[in-house]
Parts: sequence; structure tokens; C-alpha cells
Amino acid sequence: MKKLLGVALGLSVGFTGAASALDIKVAHSSQASLSSELHTAAWAFQNYLKDFATDMNVTIYPNNQLGQEREVYEAMQLGSGADCAISGTAILNNFDPRLGVVDLPFVWSNYAHVHRVLDGEVGVTLADGLKESGLEVVAWLDSWGYRNVATNKAITSPDDLKGMKIRTIPTDVYVKTVNAMGANATPMAFGEIYTAMETGVLDGLEHSASLVYSNKFYEVADHYTLTRHLFGPVAFVCSSAFMGKLDDKQKAEVMAAAEFAGDLERSLAPVREQQALDALSESGMEVSDIDVAPFRERTRPVQDEIAVKLNAEDILAKIRAADIAN
Repeated sequence: MKKLLGVALGLSVGFTGAASALDIKVAHSSQASLSSELHTAAWAFQNYLKDFATDMNVTIYPNNQLGQEREVYEAMQLGSGADCAISGTAILNNFDPRLGVVDLPFVWSNYAHVHRVLDGEVGVTLADGLKESGLEVVAWLDSWGYRNVATNKAITSPDDLKGMKIRTIPTDVYVKTVNAMGANATPMAFGEIYTAMETGVLDGLEHSASLVYSNKFYEVADHYTLTRHLFGPVAFVCSSAFMGKLDDKQKAEVMAAAEFAGDLERSLAPVREQQALDALSESGMEVSDIDVAPFRERTRPVQDEIAVKLNAEDILAKIRAADIAN
């Protein structure tokens, strides 16, 4: 009887030990490839914890496997589905409208400007606002490149865009930005762009170099103009429900892994952007670097108007001041 009891206790301890491992589910919407900034960050987080943490297993769910981005975050608020998610900041505006200020046109001058702002007081303020919705930012990351304009004619000024139908996504910020730049913003489903460009229904589109290249839009557009009009940061977010389950050691390990993922992903951003631009040039597109000051000036009222709607004038002022300070 004592022997059986000992075996039973041994099994109990064994099962308890196995159950103590922390399984972390990380979701994102991109492909499971290191050509994606979202997956690269998730992969770095996963491998850091695998090598340096105690009993933490990270499973990555790419390609919206746990649902569309908003659905994933809404489930996280309830403590279900993913534990963490990585996405552009635009989707998070649904949970804290003030976060929309970081997606305004021409608000960022360069990567260093983004980092200076989000790693400082503004980043803390925005993270605190999001935390009220049960979502906690563990790292601010970069998009791998700005959005620029792909067209069939050279663009050097806002006047060159006059009357041109430029595809964009159907959001207030994007539509107003493209219109203010001089074009006619034309929202359209992504899958329809190639044919619309090919048949002349569209005169161009605005998107990142990597996406223009991966979708072969260089076959239907000859020019890629570096307007750098929009740059959306990326956020690595975990649910408050998940973070609340961690002890001090686990939380420190998770934060260290997120910091490492952020450092790696950010360091690759300018490299990956340039690689995509080089690939477009090699594919026959004329990539043009132009003076964006006239475009920036024309879209400044869009910044002001939307910041008022978001009740984020104070944050916009700090972003602008951080640019001037450098």
C-alpha cells in the first residue's frame, strides 16, 4: 500500500511539474516568413524564451489563424484566444482612439524619430491608454518601410498627382491624406488592384515597397515615388489577463524577450526596406527620391483635423517637438 501510494505521489508530482510549463500563444496576420516584420518579431520572441527562459513554450499562429486582428484583440480582452499579438497600430485605434495619432500622414521624419517618441513619454502615455482596455504594450516595433506612390508617370510634386485615381484603404486618415496630396483617393479591395491598374481603372496605388514587389505591381506601374507619406508603427501587445498570471520572474523573462524581439526587428527595418527598393529597381521600376516638403505642407491640416477628433492634440505636439529637437 505504501509502495502504491509512493507511486501515486510520484505520478502526481510528475504531472504537476509538466503542467507548470507556461504555454504562450502569439498571433499575427502575416505569412510565416522572416520576410515579414510581424513574424520576425514573433520568431525572435519565441526563440529567446526557448533559450533563456524557464519552462516557457511559445506557439506562433500566423496568417490570422486565430481570427482577424480585431477579433484576436477582442478575445484577448476576455482572457481567451491568443496571449499576445503583433500588429500595426492602426487596428488598435479601435481600443484607444488616441493611438491613431501615430498613423497620421508625414508625422514621422525617420526611424530615429519614431524610436525617440515611442521609447519616451509619448510611448508610455499611449501604452497606459491601451492598458485601460486590458491590452498591454510590451514593445514598440517598426513597419519595414514607408508607404509610397506607384504610378505610370513620374511624380515630382502634388500637381503631378492632380486627377490621378490612387488606390488606398477605406479609412478616414488614408483617404484624406491621398486627397490632400493632390490625387483622387480611390478605395478598392486589395485583390482588384492589379487588374484595375492593368486596365486603367486606377492610375496608381500607395503602399510599401515590399508589398509592391511581392504582388508584382511593377508589372503594371513604371514609377515608384518615395513620398514617404505614411508610416505605421507596429505594437507587440499582450493581454492583461495573461500578464496578470505571470510571477515576477516570468514577467521579467517575457519583457526581456519582447525587448530583444523589438531590437532585432527594428534593426532590420531600414535593411529590409532598402532591399525591397532595390528589388523594384531590378524589376524595371524607376524609383525616385523627391522633395516631400510640398506634400508634407499640404497634409498638415489633415494632421491637425484628425488629432482634434482623436483628442490627441497634446500627443501630436510632442511628436512634432521631438522631430524639431533633433
